[in-house]
Amino acid sequence: MARIKDVAREAGVAASTVSLVMNKKGYVSEATRAKVEAAMKKLNYVPSEVARNLSLNRTNTIGVIMPSLSHPFFGEVVEALEAALYEQNYKMMLCCTQHKENSERTFVEMLRRRTMDGIIMGAHSLDVALYDDLKQPIVAFDRYLNDNIPIVHCDHHQGGQLAAQILLSQGCRQVVEIVGYQGVSTPANEYHWVAADRLRRHGVQVEMLEMPWNAFSYRDFMASARELFQKYPEADGILGADLSVSACLNVAAEMGRRVPEDLKLLAYDGTAATRMGLQPITAIRQPIEELAQLAVKKIINLVNEEQDDSPWVLPPSLLAGKTC
Repeated sequence: MARIKDVAREAGVAASTVSLVMNKKGYVSEATRAKVEAAMKKLNYVPSEVARNLSLNRTNTIGVIMPSLSHPFFGEVVEALEAALYEQNYKMMLCCTQHKENSERTFVEMLRRRTMDGIIMGAHSLDVALYDDLKQPIVAFDRYLNDNIPIVHCDHHQGGQLAAQILLSQGCRQVVEIVGYQGVSTPANEYHWVAADRLRRHGVQVEMLEMPWNAFSYRDFMASARELFQKYPEADGILGADLSVSACLNVAAEMGRRVPEDLKLLAYDGTAATRMGLQPITAIRQPIEELAQLAVKKIINLVNEEQDDSPWVLPPSLLAGKTC
């Protein structure tokens, strides 16, 4: 296998000149460039990506931290992130934090050691102080870490307004919102508060049922659904993330509650999970693919220290279903 020294010898130039041609850095005359390229072609020289990245102080790898891939929202986010990174010639290194003590801290230390170029962080972290003194590129995905780390997220204020509008149009008078663990600071909480405020201003009774921290299993969602119907048997409207509402649909069927005649169900995320059953769930869709593409664009611009004045927030949309 040809080496850079072999190319230099064939072209009659220094190895440093071959490096300049490959990395498109510094001045090289057109005649010299042509000789180097001809030598590379003749020797069938394939540049070492590792060596090139070392010379540029880059790894072309972005770390992605998410809580769990078994949850449809995070699974779809990770798939979209990997595709978007691939299009930009970057690789993805994935860390799922659920059930893995210190895995997030390990990833951050890898970033400090420049094992990766940046991190897209979307886990339900409680140890946000871990990010306070980091100087390396980080983009948060729907998570608040600190005032210095920017966030890519859906316009949850608009999502909350849309949710309230739908439930009001359906005549709901007692709505239960299934909220995530409130110890996690996320922009997504806003849709709950906005929807609740608007509903209450229209005379609707609104209750909140909080999920435990890092609760992503089928058992967790079914337990919350059963708790909801036990605590609020008169509820005629439910708003929550896709799997929370899907579990409520199953429990409602067990109890003989008719959906949507007696009970309106509105999901928030709009993943494929809302489309899979015999009764598609009405949902407010976060633009997952577009958010992932935006997060990739933002992290690469941070890595390259390029100015980017484009928005960090994208609007939601309504997915029609048969539960509202």
